[in-house]
Amino acid sequence: MPAQTEAVDFFAFDNSYARLPDRFFARLRPTPVAAPHLVRLNKKLAWHLELDPGKLAAPEGVEILAGNRVPKRGEPLAMAYAGHQFGTFVPQLGDGRAILLGEVIDRDGARRDIQLKGSGPTPFSRRGDGRAALGPVLREYIVSEAMAALGIPTTRALAAVTTGEPAWRETTLSGAALTRVASSHIRVGTFWRHEHRQYVDSGRDHRLWTLRLHGRLSPRDGLQLHR
Repeated sequence: MPAQTEAVDFFAFDNSYARLPDRFFARLRPTPVAAPHLVRLNKKLAWHLELDPGKLAAPEGVEILAGNRVPKRGEPLAMAYAGHQFGTFVPQLGDGRAILLGEVIDRDGARRDIQLKGSGPTPFSRRGDGRAALGPVLREYIVSEAMAALGIPTTRALAAVTTGEPAWRETTLSGAALTRVASSHIRVGTFWRHEHRQYVDSGRDHRLWTLRLHGRLSPRDGLQLHR
């Protein structure tokens, strides 16, 4: 059963990545879970993102943080990229258990990704279950927030939820999902994929989009998308 669309504006999304050519990603919704429960909400980060912590902590908000609902104006997608595994170049990788819900503008005027990690399988899962376990989710939450407190640029953790479902690894673990925040989830492998597949025009689009996102290109400079 696909995630439902939430009618309430929890997030003021402005999704620039979703406007890039479809070859950069796969559009899909998170896979709903049985019984989501909020473990931790980063209220300070929520405020900085101009989100309402009270709404996020309410049952409807927890449903969004677990992937059971997609916020209004959300355009969920899994990003595609290439990379190296076990010393070998792999031309087709991607987000195997993470889905980008959309982008918001924070109180500093910076664009931030809102991504669900552990949100179910995607076309890039390669037979994985697309889920996450509670232990790794809590470790990422703690370490990313510790690094941020030390002034080290990193991804941030907005929320951790349990799913009410098991995560099958070497043993049976408690399933969970992490809401991750970043300036972007661009990888070097994103550009490698363009080069390997000889996506000349769309590769240029992506480079220009990246330069604009990180302040290296004026918004007045034209960006014509090639689809």
